[in-house]
Amino acid sequence: MTENNHTGISHFLLLGLPIPPEHQHLFYVLFLAMYLTTVLGNLIIIILILLDSHLHTPMYLFLSNLSFSDLCFSSVTMPKLLQNMLTQDPSIPYADCLTQMYFLIVFGDMESFLLVVMAYDRYVAICFPLHYTSIMSSKFCACLLLPLWMLTIFLAMIHTLLVARLSFCENSVILQFFCDLSAFLKLACSNIYENELMIFISSGLTIIIPFLLIVMSYARIVSSILKMSSTQGIHKVFSTCGSHLSVVSLFYGTIIGLYLCPSANNSTVKETLMAMMYTVVTPMLNPFIYSLKNRDIKGALRRVISRKKISL
Repeated sequence: MTENNHTGISHFLLLGLPIPPEHQHLFYVLFLAMYLTTVLGNLIIIILILLDSHLHTPMYLFLSNLSFSDLCFSSVTMPKLLQNMLTQDPSIPYADCLTQMYFLIVFGDMESFLLVVMAYDRYVAICFPLHYTSIMSSKFCACLLLPLWMLTIFLAMIHTLLVARLSFCENSVILQFFCDLSAFLKLACSNIYENELMIFISSGLTIIIPFLLIVMSYARIVSSILKMSSTQGIHKVFSTCGSHLSVVSLFYGTIIGLYLCPSANNSTVKETLMAMMYTVVTPMLNPFIYSLKNRDIKGALRRVISRKKISL
């Protein structure tokens, strides 16, 4: 193994998934199908929102950004995982590992921020329905999204630069199927105090504060629901918020369980499965969660298909 002046290691080995060799091909087909489903599902939502003017609203603007983030988030890890399973070569170059880590942080953090923005959108729609259009204007939505994308890029850059200055020991095995920041830092020989401090700060910004803001939004929404006398109105609120709550539970449940409440016995298998949940399963399920009971998405799909038939 050739050496790198900055790290002492030029390649890392991704431990991958605990799959018996005789089942590798079966799981390769399964993960390929899951990845293609993720790509297709999120692309359909993005295209529908772009093509159908009925979906040019703040809620669907945020949803299109979430679908784009999910699509990219999954694409950062899955192609490499599939390649490693196919070639039986678990190595990844140092530069590629840093690049993967950078984009994982960008799109992972952005998903967290988007879930907060979507919760705020539901809060305004339910608690201030008469002022919704004036509050959630196009300009305001752009002013929400642009700084959040810039913040995630900045945070990812800081993390990556701090990792790039570290030197690593002879052990080059990353105990994950992707270049996870926390697993990566365990291999460092040099002082990682600054890295841990940055993780602590960014965890507050990207996980704790967003989660608390979502809880506060839904507390206000529940308070408004309790004041409603119409059962039809209550049903409409639950149908509107149910999909978002499902995605929030999936995303934050696995993130908090993996990073903020790690297992006491440090089970690699458990951590790998939980990481699989938020990097692979959640991006795949999000399009189904948001579209299966969503009349707007179904209506947009019918309109786009009918327009295509007419043009043919």
